[in-house]
Amino acid sequence: MSRRTIAQGLIVAVCLLTGATACAGASPRGSGGAAPASVVRVPQDTDSLQDAVDRVGEGGLVLVSPGVYRESVTVSKARVVLRGLDRSRVVVDGEFERANGITVTGAGSVVENLTVRNHLANGVLFTGVTDESALRAGRAGGSAYDPLDTVKFPPLKGFRASYVTAYNNALYGIYAFDARSGIIERSYASGHADSGIYVGQCRPCDTVVRHNTVEHNAVGLEVTNASERLYLLGNRASRNRVGLTLNSNDLEALGPQRGAIVAGNTLTDNNDDASPEQADGGFGIGVGAGGGRANVIERNLISGNKAAGVLLSDVQGYPARANTVRANRVTANGTDLVLATGTPAGNCFTGNGESLTSPARLPRETRCAKGTRGAVRAEPDTGLVRDPLGHPAPVQAPPGLSFQDVPPPPSQQQMPAATTTRPHPAVGLPGKVAPGEFRLPGTKGAL
Repeated sequence: MSRRTIAQGLIVAVCLLTGATACAGASPRGSGGAAPASVVRVPQDTDSLQDAVDRVGEGGLVLVSPGVYRESVTVSKARVVLRGLDRSRVVVDGEFERANGITVTGAGSVVENLTVRNHLANGVLFTGVTDESALRAGRAGGSAYDPLDTVKFPPLKGFRASYVTAYNNALYGIYAFDARSGIIERSYASGHADSGIYVGQCRPCDTVVRHNTVEHNAVGLEVTNASERLYLLGNRASRNRVGLTLNSNDLEALGPQRGAIVAGNTLTDNNDDASPEQADGGFGIGVGAGGGRANVIERNLISGNKAAGVLLSDVQGYPARANTVRANRVTANGTDLVLATGTPAGNCFTGNGESLTSPARLPRETRCAKGTRGAVRAEPDTGLVRDPLGHPAPVQAPPGLSFQDVPPPPSQQQMPAATTTRPHPAVGLPGKVAPGEFRLPGTKGAL
């Protein structure tokens, strides 16, 4: 039996699962002008990913067979599911020539089970920005884009990235900017000169980032001006320069950042010299909250970071205020918990098992201790190396690699039953979120 016949048989199974009429509108190769299809296959129906997403109707499914696709793709229709049939062998390759791999501006659309690599800006971008010149240049926010007019560009509502591998893109692997009501899950990102996974400029975000692995990036997980109902749960950020950041700044709208829940994550050994050099020079930090407010950091394993396990500091006029750091395992870092000099009162720490803190006595307030036992145990900080302001002196960041030179990752877990699972657009997300189910990694019941 030929490979083509096998593939056609698999698509028939998908058609049956998507409904009796799901494939009725599918257009054959070369049938320009046909009605929008419910299922479009690449390369069986068209060789081009962009042509496929243009042909498919709203709520439709684009199924992509293994191959290297050298093009940028924009999904502007609503509720489209773009799915690879093999996560490692369906590759959108920017060849270090194109800005973005896949840009999603269609509400409720999904990217799943494929790889994006070698782009000059982003691997996968979900955004409400529809300015074509900005998107072509890879500018959807941050330092290369003015703070967004949130009236002109309302946020994209509904998005999902599942089982995506993103590597060696110049800025971000998976980037949600001016987007809300979404999920980024079970994905992998490495070799990014800014961050592996980024959530920026949303309030309320209504977004969950869960069960992802990020390594060999300047920053593993990055949050900037993203606030309220934002959850980072059960991720692993290891061997980056910085594991996770919670930032406020004036380069994007909706500052300050506030109200994220960071629970059940593994944030270890973020001292990777074989990674792109950026992160504002940061190195050896597990969690850094620069101007973040009212965030809850709990039940995370934070260890082996040479500079600091958790660092709270003011930045660009935004005070780090009312953050809660509790019930984590913070150990074997250069300094376990750091509250930078001048950071205002209102942050609190309890039950983190730390041995070295700066200052020696960290604030603990009644509300911080709710549901936990015991006060902060802070060893005397004699012997810590300090800068002139009394902060623990930063670890000297080694020179980094070009994002183009980070070795490619190994194959990652496939989406189960990619050939037969019915498409699930990103509607009604994120659904019920239960941060309490994400226990301290390495303990009984940890997810």
